Amino acid sequence: MKPRISFITLGVDDLERALAFYRDGLGWATKGIVGSEFEHGAVVFFDCEGPVKLALWPRRSLAAESGAPVSAPAAPACALAQNVDSKDAVHDLLQRAELAGAVVVKPPHTTFYGGYVGYFRDPDGHLWEIAYNPGYEQLSTTPT
Repeated sequence: MKPRISFITLGVDDLERALAFYRDGLGWATKGIVGSEFEHGAVVFFDCEGPVKLALWPRRSLAAESGAPVSAPAAPACALAQNVDSKDAVHDLLQRAELAGAVVVKPPHTTFYGGYVGYFRDPDGHLWEIAYNPGYEQLSTTPT
């Protein structure tokens, strides 16, 4: 089977706050909250590059649907990442996120592989890496 990710769903404590952070703070386009007419249905979708969508869904709704218990954010078990076109873009996006309510947990720095990265946590504690990786295209396993 070919690996594919269609949705990345982030559990959030306050859907309105999370919507404002990503839409107003980071400038991501969305139709806003949809599905409010259904119990545990209110959700926000953002189109990402390619076929992937990012969804914001209340933690309680995610727990109700999955059967998993509601839990508070913990130490990062994963990081979401966005690759940008330059070192300046890393700074710009981290600053924009911080102004929107994120906490910068590691300022931009040069990495051992020649990249340039910084990290922030969104208002719900999800860890994001913002990276300029000049070798990004070489990471593909798909023949060109």
